[in-house]
Amino acid sequence: MKATLIISIYKNTRALETVLNSLKRQTEQDIELILSEDGCDAQMAAFIAKYDFPWPMQHLTQEDKGWRKELALNRAVMAAKNDWLIFIDGDCVLHPRFVEWHCRYQQRGVMLAGKRIKLNPELSERCMRGEQLCLFPYLFWHRGCRFVEEAFYCRLAQWLRRPVKHLVGSNMSMSRADLIAINGFDENYALPATGEDYDIEWRMQANGCKIVSLRNLAVQYHLHHKENWQNHDVNSIYCEQQQRTNAFICANGIRKI
Repeated sequence: MKATLIISIYKNTRALETVLNSLKRQTEQDIELILSEDGCDAQMAAFIAKYDFPWPMQHLTQEDKGWRKELALNRAVMAAKNDWLIFIDGDCVLHPRFVEWHCRYQQRGVMLAGKRIKLNPELSERCMRGEQLCLFPYLFWHRGCRFVEEAFYCRLAQWLRRPVKHLVGSNMSMSRADLIAINGFDENYALPATGEDYDIEWRMQANGCKIVSLRNLAVQYHLHHKENWQNHDVNSIYCEQQQRTNAFICANGIRKI
């Protein structure tokens, strides 16, 4: 197998089904799949039991005690059978060549980074009804879609190389060995954002890794949902403290230091 695809999931089975259906259309199918659930939902378990998975698959669960995505991701990293790890979320639908590009550029010392378009409610519903939006790129100009420029697949992008300043946790890949070298995800992050992407980014860079852009190659469509964002000052303050001391090997990660 060329890679392990880790999908972070939480309760939304309809979105996950759309994501898995897009995975079946990938040009690269030589993968292992890990469904990393930050919880243990009965409806999710029933859906997974019925879905026809054409790839080797693991479903990892844990007790639902609030936001513990970093713990779930660390468990998935340790369960993976491949060195190359691709991370997406359970509400992010994939362009047919998404996995191919993440596999094609895999390399130790590199973090591959893509972006995503945020779909409006109408296009999200059409996508979940089975419509392949990538076949009709003009649709993305609908009112309410965000980051429309990220929706367009362009093979020339491998030479144009639009830069990516920061990792997005739903569209990134890296070597398992490089991730373990910084002790994985920092489980001290107890709120969304920062801990599953920016924190990994700066710590891996501090350990000698670099970001390589997959913009307009590894294209991803984020399904609309109500955002329940909270104040993330606690995450930001903690991250800044870690950066000031250059603590790129976190203490509360895969290993408990």
